Amino acid sequence: MKKADLIIIAVVLAVAGVLCFYLYYVNGDSGKYVEVEKDGKIVDTLSLDDDFEKQYNFDGETNTLVIKDGKASVTEANCPDGICVNHKSVNRSGESIICLPHKFVVTVTDEKSADDEIDAVA
Repeated sequence: MKKADLIIIAVVLAVAGVLCFYLYYVNGDSGKYVEVEKDGKIVDTLSLDDDFEKQYNFDGETNTLVIKDGKASVTEANCPDGICVNHKSVNRSGESIICLPHKFVVTVTDEKSADDEIDAVA
């Protein structure tokens, strides 16, 4: 390796380190709400402050969402792969758990969904 190659590698690693630091420590605030979507439509908006457990059943497709200690997780699902059940708990704004076979998405947000508000323009 030449000296220029080592400098390029060091610069890339430094940029990646700064980006990771920013994403996880500066911009990684804990969210306040969890939005539950099915087929792209929001079916629930829940607070991360309250412990909660609910089984969502859509035409035989079931997913159980648990909110405990400010973190949300999917504890049970009857999907074939079970990736959503094995996913870590989420609590940072922007994180999500996705059950692709069921088109079931749990996303952490900072604010309540704007779908609850009336659109004054239309």
